[in-house]
Amino acid sequence: MNVLILGCGVVGVTSAYYLGRQGHTVTVLDRQPSPAMETSYGNAGQVSFGFSSPWAAPGIPQKALKWMFQEHAPLKIQPRMDSAKARFMVQMLENCTSGRYAINKERMVRIAEYSRTCINELRDDTGIRYEDRQRGLLQLFRYESQVDAVAKDMQVLEQCGVRHKLLDASEIVNVEPALARVPGKFVGGLHLPDDQTGDCHLFTNRLADYCRDHLNVTFRFDIDIQRIKRQGDRIEGVVTSAGEFNADSYVVCLGSYSPFLVKDLDIRLPIYPVKGYSLTVPVTDDGGAPQSTVMDETYKVAISRFDDRIRVGGTAELASYDLNLLEKRRATIAMVIGDVFPEGGNIAEAEFWTGLRPMTPDSTPIVGGTKYTNLWLNTGHGTLGWTMSCGSGHLLADLMSDLQPAIDPKGLDMSRYVA
Repeated sequence: MNVLILGCGVVGVTSAYYLGRQGHTVTVLDRQPSPAMETSYGNAGQVSFGFSSPWAAPGIPQKALKWMFQEHAPLKIQPRMDSAKARFMVQMLENCTSGRYAINKERMVRIAEYSRTCINELRDDTGIRYEDRQRGLLQLFRYESQVDAVAKDMQVLEQCGVRHKLLDASEIVNVEPALARVPGKFVGGLHLPDDQTGDCHLFTNRLADYCRDHLNVTFRFDIDIQRIKRQGDRIEGVVTSAGEFNADSYVVCLGSYSPFLVKDLDIRLPIYPVKGYSLTVPVTDDGGAPQSTVMDETYKVAISRFDDRIRVGGTAELASYDLNLLEKRRATIAMVIGDVFPEGGNIAEAEFWTGLRPMTPDSTPIVGGTKYTNLWLNTGHGTLGWTMSCGSGHLLADLMSDLQPAIDPKGLDMSRYVA
């Protein structure tokens, strides 16, 4: 089968890998000059299978109101309202119930845990390295109320077989020794020992090289994807700046830009861009830097360790497709890294970056088929694109190849949004 994949971020490249491994001929198109140059470029660096949780949760509407008046709030909503933002916010609010949270959490953990198995196998099969570490994630709590609130998440982790342990203030330093330098700042943490760390941009590029060298996968860059041509219930081609491309099957992996491409096909993808920021900080003191990934629960900022760099990612901003770098957002994530690991790196020399996370109202990606027999979707992964990329790519390839997938695909495709 000839497959055309639209988008060369981490989701597009992992989809190409699994399809290519199953013997298909794959072509990947992207407007950028190389892989992973947009959302996959500067993400937080965490591969957080056990930390997969919906943004829409009980109590979030009240917290969002409070965050509006905080300088270093994890969520910011630009005052300019458009119909897409309003629709997304309404749909997200509808998911802020205990019942919906439990359903969405299970779906996310299902695909994330499968992705853990997949990325471990991929690393063994390909031999690629990407400044990766397999030392877990530590979710840090500054207040006892946060410790109490995590009990529900722990129940879901238990049900899904995800290893985890709640630690007190004296135990967190056994996981991250540098926290001993900031005593009294945290009351405890949730340790997820099977989570991982690494450079997503490096991972995606090295996997693309592997696909190019070992599988029947071709990459075409600097190509603007303009529209999809349909005939009845089938797609017959994709019109681009380099001409028309034809295939047997087509896969949309365009992240936040996916809705624009499929809109004329009468497919309404409930995806909205949530702007995130990161700093990449040179390590100056290994003993004062993180050894894996920590998540500051109060500010929703992740701090991950690469070889000689620290990646600090956070802030959720509803600002449509604006990619301006705002210094006040930099101040928030710089404050957190300076507060948690004050001696770890040189913040003054940090690289500042922003990207658009393709969020769905229930935080679960959209993986599977459409009403067109040869059009498939693998998009809407939000903040967990890398975490879920291998699992969603493997699942998609199995579905496209009419193979029995290793996990239940129910609730993961577009059908959950179709009345």
